[in-house]
Amino acid sequence: MKNTRVLNLLAMLVIGMLFTTTVLAQEKQKASPPASANGKIGDVAVTVNYSSPGVKGRTVWGELVPYGKVWRSGANEATTVTFDKDVMVEGKPLAAGTYSFYTIPTEDKWTVIFNKAAKQWGTNYDDRHDALRVNVTPRKSKTMNERLKYDVTKDALVLSWENMEVPVKIAAKK
Repeated sequence: MKNTRVLNLLAMLVIGMLFTTTVLAQEKQKASPPASANGKIGDVAVTVNYSSPGVKGRTVWGELVPYGKVWRSGANEATTVTFDKDVMVEGKPLAAGTYSFYTIPTEDKWTVIFNKAAKQWGTNYDDRHDALRVNVTPRKSKTMNERLKYDVTKDALVLSWENMEVPVKIAAKK
């Protein structure tokens, strides 16, 4: 009889601990949660997978993200961009496939990099695997974006964060 009571009490304690751990784990949000953007540019399906850091009261451009240095354009693992068909990026050809997406920001011009090493940690950039580099012009965003986000529009892939957005013109290759 005593053994049964002890086992019942022990079982209730274990269940209570599991429930508490599960609830606490669900309440804690990741600092840079995973996110994705999907869309079509012409007949090309475009998918962006990234981790979305927050501004959190910091100055992003030139401080958190230094000017003139390669940036993973997200957090954690490398941001990836997938095209299901060949495309033109800022007028230059890029084959269908999945690429890691890096940038080199400056105040008035950004270098956008599509890198063939897609499955990697975001800080493991190696320019020997670059498939394409293009230059684009950033612009002030109309709204404050607390979290980094990507949008696929009818003719561009747009990175937006804090007070800036960076459009990258994309078209289906004819």
